[in-house]
This record gives sequence, C-alpha cells and structure tokens, in this order.
Amino acid sequence: MADASHGHTPAAWTGVIIAFVGFIVAGAFMVMGSVVGFWAGMALLALSAVVGGAMHLAGLGKPRRAELKMPAVATPQTAGSEA
Repeated sequence: MADASHGHTPAAWTGVIIAFVGFIVAGAFMVMGSVVGFWAGMALLALSAVVGGAMHLAGLGKPRRAELKMPAVATPQTAGSEA
C-alpha cells in the first residue's frame, strides 16, 4: 500500500509535468513525420527523470523510510526458538 505522501512532492510533480510535455511533443512530431522533433520529445522525457532525481536529492522529494520514523517490521520466529 502506498504511503500517505505518495507522489505529492514538488520533485514528483515537476518530473511528471516535464515527462507529459515530452510525450506530447514526441507524439505530435511523430504524427507530423519529423524525426528531429520526435527525438527532442524523447530528450525531454529523459530530462524529466534527471530533473526529478536532482530535486529529490535536493530535499524536495519524498523522505526516506528512516526519516519518516516508521516502525520496523518484526521478523517471524520459528517454533521452539527462544531468542
């Protein structure tokens, strides 16, 4: 199940918006038959991953599990063990 902050960060929204624009540009130029425009859209798509990752590293993404202070999951023990 997703955490409460699933995708609700500036890094996630920025990455998705840039990727969406990249898909629109690539799709439009694919229909128009322009190879250069299509690859420009694909470059925007790759740029979205870089920008989203950089923003996450800059602290604008979802915090890591340790920072959220989530309880650790207990490991089940086998029957008869007295550890």
